[in-house]
Amino acid sequence: MGRLDGKIAIITGAASGIGKTSVELFRSEGATVIGADVSDGADIRCDAGSEDDVKHLVDQVVAEHGQIDIFFANAGVSGGFASISEQSAADWAEILRVNLIGPFLAVKYAGARMKERGGGSIICTASVAGLRSGAGGAAYSASKAGVINLAATAAQQLSGTGVRVNAIAPGLIETGMTKPLYDMARDRGQSHRIGELNPAARGGEPNEIAQVALFLASDASSYVNGTTLVVDGGLSSSHPTTRRFDLRMA
Repeated sequence: MGRLDGKIAIITGAASGIGKTSVELFRSEGATVIGADVSDGADIRCDAGSEDDVKHLVDQVVAEHGQIDIFFANAGVSGGFASISEQSAADWAEILRVNLIGPFLAVKYAGARMKERGGGSIICTASVAGLRSGAGGAAYSASKAGVINLAATAAQQLSGTGVRVNAIAPGLIETGMTKPLYDMARDRGQSHRIGELNPAARGGEPNEIAQVALFLASDASSYVNGTTLVVDGGLSSSHPTTRRFDLRMA
């Protein structure tokens, strides 16, 4: 028996990386999975940050399958490493729209359907960048910090419904989003330095995040709610160093 036998799952950001791997894993565990993405390669084209798209996606899945048991709100964008002074309000709005409003819409629409049938699991992709500075650009980091708080807030607001809301905070994982970083290291002959800042001394693989998503989607995590599971090889177990400034008066 699979751990998700009979479950109906939606996964956004399903065309590549963590999302694609999660689709394959969930299906291997018995779930009927609808993968959604703005890019080719998913079952349904959906902009995870569009209210109309997410509402339509949820309604369509319920109409076709009768229920939703799992929603993995995984879609996200990086936004690069531009400084705050280099970004516009429009840059921030787009990053927040996809990374934070997307999971909010999953909670709003999938949560309502799950509530009607007495339960379900919503999983949101956050990031170690949402825990403290140094792991992503400012807008990206702020959006992921919002996801971490959203998981806690949503779980509270869905108290007693049987709907659980949790987040996963990955560290450095080799995906399309991090490909430029990996390519740069390999081109310089420094691939051995990837992940050197974490105790595992390596980068992570999409399947290592998908396995945690599977746990949160399954009944094995039935008492896990309103929290964020950090999957980063130990990176966030220590505070990074920063450049020191001499503040003595001349």
